Amino acid sequence: MLEGFDYRMARWLPFQDQAACQKARAIKREDITKHPNPDFKIQIIKDRDFTFRLINDIFGRIKQAAEEERRLVLILPQPEPLYAWVAQLCNKYRVSCKHLYTFDMDEYADQDGNIAPETWPNSFLFNMKHNFYARLDSELRPPESQIQGPTDANFQNYGKMIADLGGADVCYGGIGWCGHLAYIEPGAEAFKAASLDEWKKIGPRIVELTPITILQGSLGPEFGKSGDWSIIPPKAATIGPAEVIAARLRSSWNGFMVGNSQVSWQRFIIRLAAHGPVTHLVPASILQTLPSELYITESGAADIVPESVLDFSWW
Repeated sequence: MLEGFDYRMARWLPFQDQAACQKARAIKREDITKHPNPDFKIQIIKDRDFTFRLINDIFGRIKQAAEEERRLVLILPQPEPLYAWVAQLCNKYRVSCKHLYTFDMDEYADQDGNIAPETWPNSFLFNMKHNFYARLDSELRPPESQIQGPTDANFQNYGKMIADLGGADVCYGGIGWCGHLAYIEPGAEAFKAASLDEWKKIGPRIVELTPITILQGSLGPEFGKSGDWSIIPPKAATIGPAEVIAARLRSSWNGFMVGNSQVSWQRFIIRLAAHGPVTHLVPASILQTLPSELYITESGAADIVPESVLDFSWW
């Protein structure tokens, strides 16, 4: 902890290794891309290029698979409006998506575990179909059955649906404030396991969201970026570690800032997940052990520097 005052972290935080946190906090921008596993590739990209690079990455995979006349299976995170730009590129360059199968990695659920219906405007499946599927020209669209998200009807077989297609080619996503991948929440009852090896085998679950994830969601644009924790559903349906691990590649995109400021809830957790212990208490740390891409914006990679004293040197 900070010099001169020794204390423990809040007891409800699942990960309690203070030394590992201190080490992660101290990682400098110039060292963040260094990792002993050559299959874990970390890259820093300019803030202004982040959205373009992500859109281009998804579109490029769709286009290449179409040209090669092969099936493409993608696990995709929360459908932001940027998916509309992927659809626009497909339309402009006449890229067929008939070969494309998408699976939303998660979906909100209520206190009883009932999964949000796609008729709810903040559901991930509603937004995937609204922002991507509906914007594709009709002759380029895949059958609607190939655009899937967790629902009450399919969730019992959701992992099998992905496995029956041979697993995902790419599992996209980002690292959550608590260290989650999808809504694989650390310390959650749904993902309790006796060992890391057992945890890796867990498939889709209904999970109670951690307080940190509730707060992260309250800063999202779909909820007004206003910190309204009362509007976030308490649970979620999510893929499990088994689906993440079974994918042939994991592509993690990390550039969350608070509005247009330089305030980021992601700087610390990126460092801990990428360079800390591999543990189910920081689920995203599993990326370190698998063929994975980790993209970080310049702002996200910036050094963690306390600003407790004003600089009056100019006075």
